[in-house]
Amino acid sequence: MLAVSASPRFPLPFLPVLNPRPPFISSLRRRCLYRHRLRRRCQGGGGLPLHLLQPVASRRTGIVIDVDKVDDIGDRDLPVGVSFTRRLPPVLTLVDGIAALRWATEELKASPPATESGVIRFEVLVPPSMKALKWLCSQFKGSSLFPQFYLSRKLRSDPSIQLEISGVGSALCLHGSSQAKNGCDLISRYISFDSEFIGAYGAVGMKCDKELLSIEETADSFYLFIPQVELTEFDGYSVLSSTMVWDHSVSHTFEDSVCLSESCFNQVCGSYDSTASTCYEGMMKSYIGESYVLETGNAQLVYLDAEVLAKGNAATSMQKEKFLMSKQSFIRFSAQFLFSANMDLCSQSNKTESFIKSCSNINSAWASLIVEECVRLGFTYFCIAPGSRSSPLALSATGHPLTTCISCYDERSLGFHAVGYGRGCRKPAIVITSSGTAVSNLFPSVVEASQDFIPVVLLTADRPPELHDAGANQAINQVNHFGNYVRYFFNLPPPGDQMYARMILTTVDSAAYNAMQAPQGPVHINCAFREPLDHSNQGWSFDCLRGLDRWFRNNEPYTRYLGMKMVSAFGNYSCSVIEVLDIIKKANKGLLLIGAVHKEDDMWAVALLARHLSWPVAADILSGLRMRKVLNSFPELDKNILFIDYIDQILLSDSVKSWINPDVIVQIGSRITSKRMEMFLESCFPSSYILIDTHPCRHDPSHVVTHRIQTSVSEFAASLCQCNLERKTSRWQDILMVLNSVVSQEIIFHVHSESSLTEPYVAHVIGEALYGDAVMFVGNSMVIRDLNMFGKGWLEHTTHGGNMMMHNIPDFIGATVAGNRGASGIDGLLSTAIGFAVGSNKRVCCVVGDISFLHDTNGLSLLNQRDRRKPMTVIVINNHGGAIFSFLPVAKTTSPQILQKYFYTSHDISISKLCAAHRVKHFLVQTKTELHDTLLKTRAEHLDCVVEVENHIDENANFHRTISMFVGNTATNYLNYLLGGQTRSDLDGMYNCKIRAMEYMLYRIQLSAPRTSGASDSSFSHEGFILKLRMDDNIVGFGEVAPIEIHEEDMVDVEEQLRFLFHRVKDCELNVVPLLRGSLSNWIWTSIGIPPSSVFPSVKCGLEMAILNLLASQQKCSLSEILTGSNPLLGDQSLVEYNQNRSTLIQICALLDSYGTPMEVALAVAKLAEEGFTTVKLKVGRRETPAEDAAVIEKIREVVGYKINIRADANRKWTYEQAIEFGSRVKRFCLQYIEEPVSSVDDLIKYCENSGLPVALDESIDNLKGDPIDKLQQFVHPGIVAVVIKPSVVGGFERAAHIAKWAHMHDKMAVISSAYESSVGLATYIQFAYYVDRQHDLVARIKRNDSCGSVAHGLGTYQWLREDVSGQKLKIHAPSLGDGMGASVEDAHGYLQHLSINNEKIERTYSEEKIKSYSVQVNGDDFSYLVNLQEAGDCTNDKVVLFLHGFLGTSEDWTPMMKALSPSARVIAVDLPGHGKSQIPQHDAENFSQMSVTVQSIADLLLNLICCITDGEVVVVGYSMGARIALHMALSQNQKISGAILISGSPGLRHEVSRRRHSAIDKSRAQFLLSSGLECFIETWYSGKMWASLRGHPQFDSLVRTRRKHSNITDLSKVLADSSVGRQKSLWEDLKHLKKPLLIVTGEKDVKFREISEQMCSEIRKHGEREAVCHNRQELCEMMVVPESGHAVHVENPLPLVRAIRKFLLKLHKT
Repeated sequence: MLAVSASPRFPLPFLPVLNPRPPFISSLRRRCLYRHRLRRRCQGGGGLPLHLLQPVASRRTGIVIDVDKVDDIGDRDLPVGVSFTRRLPPVLTLVDGIAALRWATEELKASPPATESGVIRFEVLVPPSMKALKWLCSQFKGSSLFPQFYLSRKLRSDPSIQLEISGVGSALCLHGSSQAKNGCDLISRYISFDSEFIGAYGAVGMKCDKELLSIEETADSFYLFIPQVELTEFDGYSVLSSTMVWDHSVSHTFEDSVCLSESCFNQVCGSYDSTASTCYEGMMKSYIGESYVLETGNAQLVYLDAEVLAKGNAATSMQKEKFLMSKQSFIRFSAQFLFSANMDLCSQSNKTESFIKSCSNINSAWASLIVEECVRLGFTYFCIAPGSRSSPLALSATGHPLTTCISCYDERSLGFHAVGYGRGCRKPAIVITSSGTAVSNLFPSVVEASQDFIPVVLLTADRPPELHDAGANQAINQVNHFGNYVRYFFNLPPPGDQMYARMILTTVDSAAYNAMQAPQGPVHINCAFREPLDHSNQGWSFDCLRGLDRWFRNNEPYTRYLGMKMVSAFGNYSCSVIEVLDIIKKANKGLLLIGAVHKEDDMWAVALLARHLSWPVAADILSGLRMRKVLNSFPELDKNILFIDYIDQILLSDSVKSWINPDVIVQIGSRITSKRMEMFLESCFPSSYILIDTHPCRHDPSHVVTHRIQTSVSEFAASLCQCNLERKTSRWQDILMVLNSVVSQEIIFHVHSESSLTEPYVAHVIGEALYGDAVMFVGNSMVIRDLNMFGKGWLEHTTHGGNMMMHNIPDFIGATVAGNRGASGIDGLLSTAIGFAVGSNKRVCCVVGDISFLHDTNGLSLLNQRDRRKPMTVIVINNHGGAIFSFLPVAKTTSPQILQKYFYTSHDISISKLCAAHRVKHFLVQTKTELHDTLLKTRAEHLDCVVEVENHIDENANFHRTISMFVGNTATNYLNYLLGGQTRSDLDGMYNCKIRAMEYMLYRIQLSAPRTSGASDSSFSHEGFILKLRMDDNIVGFGEVAPIEIHEEDMVDVEEQLRFLFHRVKDCELNVVPLLRGSLSNWIWTSIGIPPSSVFPSVKCGLEMAILNLLASQQKCSLSEILTGSNPLLGDQSLVEYNQNRSTLIQICALLDSYGTPMEVALAVAKLAEEGFTTVKLKVGRRETPAEDAAVIEKIREVVGYKINIRADANRKWTYEQAIEFGSRVKRFCLQYIEEPVSSVDDLIKYCENSGLPVALDESIDNLKGDPIDKLQQFVHPGIVAVVIKPSVVGGFERAAHIAKWAHMHDKMAVISSAYESSVGLATYIQFAYYVDRQHDLVARIKRNDSCGSVAHGLGTYQWLREDVSGQKLKIHAPSLGDGMGASVEDAHGYLQHLSINNEKIERTYSEEKIKSYSVQVNGDDFSYLVNLQEAGDCTNDKVVLFLHGFLGTSEDWTPMMKALSPSARVIAVDLPGHGKSQIPQHDAENFSQMSVTVQSIADLLLNLICCITDGEVVVVGYSMGARIALHMALSQNQKISGAILISGSPGLRHEVSRRRHSAIDKSRAQFLLSSGLECFIETWYSGKMWASLRGHPQFDSLVRTRRKHSNITDLSKVLADSSVGRQKSLWEDLKHLKKPLLIVTGEKDVKFREISEQMCSEIRKHGEREAVCHNRQELCEMMVVPESGHAVHVENPLPLVRAIRKFLLKLHKT
């Protein structure tokens, strides 16, 4: 039996619960405790065992189990009936969080689960200021809810990260002997992988009695509990959670758990002041009160979750080493006793009175009173400058046990250090200085603190009055020294015992209040001292201490300032606020502008407000939301928050600036970094401009604010979030998002394509340094502007690793960026950053310019004092002067000499030697690679360091100018395209068009000669596919896919993908922007649900071609007009005129295979020259020696001369030595370039340097995976003069345009080349080549380079087309003006516009294959069922594939794959029993319950089904549950099975204990499905860790909708229970005897099933009998890991799987 406490019965909700009886302690133990209390400390838990008696524990706990009293565990080790975690929407405050948990509990109470046991956890994200320890101490110091605990532990996935957790109450408690074998079994009942965030805490070495009335330290005992309420503190957010546990087997019902939760919520106080300044010691002292504290190692809390349990087994004992250990912890079982480990919680008695009275003189006494009051206020950080007159203050501060002190010989640096500290923790540092100019040196920091509302307390020592105006040394007028830059000033008289000391305390309290009250800022107390200034004895009277008795007895400040909040009985809002809310509701084009935000809670509130508003968000760099750390998958696809990160750069376009014109602007935070943004605000004149900030000051330099609200961000957000705002989506917002995206891509391209290390590049990538909890401090001048303009919006953030599921955390957290923008000076920045690191208690990355760094080199002395802060990385952008002046108008009108000396202040100071002088580690970086390596090194080494990034002013200015011009031009062009010719008043609703139909045609045409790329068949035929997309109104667009030898894919591969894509593309919205880098790829991912990298290059190119031509047809213009922006309806006039003056003809390079004698080749070239070609490309490297190829070149020059350009293409056929030989022989013949001369890309640069020949790239760029720009950096050598780009090989037009632009930026030719496409492809390439040429002209204009002239593009393959797909002919001719052979874009557009396909050249056409659906009755031993089947392909095909879906799936899951594979096989998919349209014939309830729908029985039924539908063999493809069935079938020795493909499958569980447990889990899930319904079950089912990757897939919501269509949940629940992996026979041993081939497929991200798959392959290959048909066990079993996918491979990345299935079939067929 189980020994449990009586079921608790609680009072009604919202009523206080009184303790039923006082605590009882025996007289012996009372005496022991008295002696201990006298000492106030217990040494290490030694001596007599100590019992903690808690008579109310049983009234405050849920289930209590004494494992030592459990005689027969029975089924109580099996999981509870239901276990899940529900995530609630994030909230603004703790009060909201408690309300959300209470609401969720009430909702559950109204519809309780129909199970006898369960564990349910509710979680809600709360602001980051909710700190675990502070929350516990402030909320529960008077509570009767126990236990209360706190612990910090290392994150399992990242040991460098500390988690801090606190909690109260006990929903479940287990205790007993640590040797008891039932302990793990019983706790595992309540902790499962279905709700992996449910964990147990406790202590090993603690013994409880049967009713938890006493706790005793005993080495062989344990105590574990699941808390009722927890707060877990993460970086950037916290998680508040509550847990309910019920179990009828131990007489604790669901109603009991609800009552327990309600009682717990009643004791959780909603109010929580995150800004309270109480110091840690004061907070703990208040929390502990009169409790007895026992410091003992046995109180070191341990943590247990499902993952920890899974590593053990049933016999595991409850030993401490089995658990996750805490670093620091304490647990409190009653109001009287508290156990702690590694925490110094034992408070000392208040000795303030005796200490003050022991002071040797009145100066020391006054100084000690000042310091003590500061400490009580929570101000414990003292910045001390050396000096004599300030000695009393310095000695008192350094002698106080609770202060932290730092010193610096430079008061200016010290003052800024205090500003940084206040900026970091939002409470003041105390600055102590001597008299005289030491005080004046604080002035710059005081100005900064005042202007930016940073609290600082200044204690300045002064001479007494008799020494003023008397010529005394260091005596200046310090009264009101800082004028109105301080919030409060008081001139203390010299200390004397004739004045009451209460005046000192009230002065300090008043100063503190004014420093912390809005508007916050510096306060100044001037402290005059007479001698003695040391501890010399000088008697003084204690009479001045009268009235301080209460102050001496407690730890509180003398005067406490309390605020009252007025609440109106008539509503929460004033009329003026209602007016503002009404304005916001009516806004059509609202813009949320976020200025400087200093607190993490404010960043949290702004993010929730932005999500609620759904307005575009323009965030300043100091807002904390301009750069965001990504925590969830695909945050950029979350359309709820529309971040316009590059608004500053977007406004470079005058067209955009005049178009944006918001009607309402809401600005949060008052400082805006961007001058361009401020100028825009001055000119846009919105009808309403609402500014929200905590201070009352007028921060409105543009004088545009119409409504000013003084309140906190959280309060404003709370007010607005309570209003139901209509979620408005408009074309205005959509265009802004597209403009932001295109500008972002433009910036990314330029900063990465530039090979040198530039300042914009540093600004763009510096976010890499913000790992973990790191924050940034940024300097002024150009540094902050660059970061604002070029900083990356989304930053990778991997703090939480795989242990945290994505859906449990926010999409992102803000990356805190701070800076001195009060007065925006360059002084004191390094010192401020160091103070910021101390105050924020985070690792700081400081980025400053070289002049700023040199201005504050004394701050390096502070860098060496690292007692209370984490290491810092200081990045110095050293351009040897003040670069910002190069951007100002003065730079255009002033001589360079004057600029260098009086503006740039150029220097050659060695920063490395400055660092060496201060013993600070220094790194010099001059390249991108060095920067990345150094950032990684500084992350690994926990040391302070200075990273110097060297740059030059002129280069920096030129690069900025280049980016600005490109960005402005790009923004203008895309705005013009997006407006689509509409008037600016007609922008509602983004234009959406759908692809209504798609078909492809297989063509076969004859060539006039073999392709030069490889051998063709004897008839010189060429094959390919013509794609045809259709919109409404009969708008069509054509594309072409024609892979040849140079492609990795063949025609079968291509058609397979086309058939798959056709199924997915139909009815997709076509919301793409031409040549927006990533727009088409993003569409493929978001609309089709396929990773773009899995689409073959030729298929992607053909699809893009069809889409681009479709858009051109829809816009009624040519493709070239859309791409170049030259459509008069779209382009701005200057660009139109420029393009109209350009020729619309592109030149074409002739292609010649150099077979034949040199003279024959020379004559052929001569003929081409006569036809009008100006450039010809010869294939070389195909003769015996390079000398023979050189002879051909020589002969051409003899016959033709130099009137034609010659290109040679070696196709990587030569070794380096052969290529050098060729180069030496043709060097004098003026080759335009030699294409791919060497076989190894590693020799390419060496060849350029040693041969002297210009080189072109071709194959070297064909296989660049991912973003090609970084990989192209190896080819920036000037000897590489051209890049030959085949769109069908590199992967489409977007990628080709990207590579071409890189070539232009590096002064290289971009040559567009065809791959023997028909005229459909050639006509598109002609227009694309024209666009590339125009881009080249644009680059040349912006870079102020001379254009290299017209480029002859490699489209000469048209000469090979003896036949074509259309009867009309594409015009290619030499114009009369003699510009060379070419084609015009008008002719190319006309060809496509009037394209008529010649059906005689079409072998077949595919539009859409219909899937045949039918049903078959199948009988088995245990039951029969009417199975629904879907079939595609030729029914006579002897290759048959049977698809089996997973649980909750249907046969329709396989439809796209079936259509793709139907040419290769007869493909059949079934609805498994209980799923889809398949039906299990209904019997009476008794027969139905006895029916067994196991994996084995389903496998037998399917074997019978196979006999009904085919006479041949079948390959079974199964996913998840279907994979387990497929494996059964493959191992059945049935001759009907020829092989199996297992996707994310397993052979079952090896151990009986695991099978028993999993069977119970699935049985519980089945019951939950029946009781809670399909909707709730699906939500819980897909919340598991296994589906983390799938949840991030764009098709996830669509998939869930299909799962909700199941109509018979009774059958579904039975299948879930009966086919459980726990009830399945383990097939691990059977694998050794496998005789049928297996392909085991798993997703790259599915760690669990990857391990299972590897184990399966190992078992199969290691054992078993060798069959004659299988000479190698490796052939019997293959494993495939599919990239970019998790468990649901067939959904997340299906194309590689389709290809693998076909190849598996081919391999079987060959065998």
